[in-house]
Amino acid sequence: MTTAVGPLAPIPAHGLLVLLVQLAVLLLFARTFGSLVGRLGWPSVVGELLAGVVLGPSLLPHVLPAVSRWLFPPQAEQLHLLDAIGQVGVLMLVGLAAMQLDLGQVRRRLGSAAVVSLSGLVIPLALGVGAGLFAPTPLRPEHTTPTVFAMFIGIAVCVSAIPVIAKTLTELNLIHRDIGQLIMTAGIIDDTVGWFLLSIVTSLAAHGLSAASVAYSLGSIAAVIVCAVVLGRPVARVVMRRARRTGMNNVLSTVVVLLFAAAAATQSLGMEAVLGAFVCGALLGSSGVELSALAPLNSVVGSVLAPVFFATAGLRMDLSKLVTAPMLIAAAAALAIAIVGKFAGALLGGRLSGLGRTESIALGAGMNARGVIEVVIAMVGLRIGVLGIEAYTILILVAVVTSVMAPPILRRATARMEVSDVEAARARRTAALTGFDPTAPDRHSSVHGASA
Repeated sequence: MTTAVGPLAPIPAHGLLVLLVQLAVLLLFARTFGSLVGRLGWPSVVGELLAGVVLGPSLLPHVLPAVSRWLFPPQAEQLHLLDAIGQVGVLMLVGLAAMQLDLGQVRRRLGSAAVVSLSGLVIPLALGVGAGLFAPTPLRPEHTTPTVFAMFIGIAVCVSAIPVIAKTLTELNLIHRDIGQLIMTAGIIDDTVGWFLLSIVTSLAAHGLSAASVAYSLGSIAAVIVCAVVLGRPVARVVMRRARRTGMNNVLSTVVVLLFAAAAATQSLGMEAVLGAFVCGALLGSSGVELSALAPLNSVVGSVLAPVFFATAGLRMDLSKLVTAPMLIAAAAALAIAIVGKFAGALLGGRLSGLGRTESIALGAGMNARGVIEVVIAMVGLRIGVLGIEAYTILILVAVVTSVMAPPILRRATARMEVSDVEAARARRTAALTGFDPTAPDRHSSVHGASA
């Protein structure tokens, strides 16, 4: 015998009111702080994270406790609504960023870029895993095994952030230079490997660390790669070709549908949804999709959804958790491992590739920017329970500090590097095709608006 079930009640009126006010306040603070730090030459993602910190448990509850309780009530359902909107933003952000990857450039510079990327990944990964194995329980949640926690920390400190790197290189007039092209290509490899490693670790966290779970994780990754290469690319080309014939709106909606479907596919396999969005975005980019057609979607994501996501990420930071001596030491150690490990790896990779000292330092500076990717990884770790609030806060600090320090070091390292004839010709071709001269002297060097 079955019982008829009536329609579920919609969101309560007060819950909807709180959500709308939350979104308005978060977006206002995120955009305001992003603009302010942009004037200092920092990526706007730093300001968007700081907006969340100001509104989160680090400050607002101590200054205006009643306002804090009303605006961010301690109810899981209310927070999940905000999280859902943030997840939509990060999936779109990752997918759109992947569409801009130049896979042809990766193939052309694969040799030297692979050396730089491999050493830049392995050294901080090894240091992060080693530190994670000895992390005390305040940093490692009691239910998380030391091995899974250590692997997650290693991945978090070894990645780079290609969106922040691309914006930084563009603003510093380095995108057309050989060193800029090499940093971009190595960053693409870093990002790709990082997403796959993240999916393996999250799968292990969900299914436990055993031979069977490792085999399942690797098999799932292999299935994703095979499906992407064998089915994904031709399907993407056919679908996008038909969408272009039916109008601009269909192109936008088709892209969003494909990104959500790919994210759902990897999520259903026990991996992270962002992996599916990343792979789908790369396939769409290689299928000939016109990026100019996606400008409206990119604007909405970059100016609304992404700032809300980063502000929401900042909300979960609690700097008061780091005021004790052990936590301060742990934060300093994490920063040192992330910065020194990435610098050492990129320097070694540069020297092995035959680059000089100055070029190798520039590589280390460019590859050190964690930014967006570090934030996404930290949010994933907090959501699946691998990270506690203390470790999460430390990783967000790493993302902020490395994103802030990358532009001035990169600017200083490349200041005396002469422009070769090949680089000058490449710049002229860019100017002829786009009407923009990347070598123009009136280009300012501040890095802003790099949240995408």
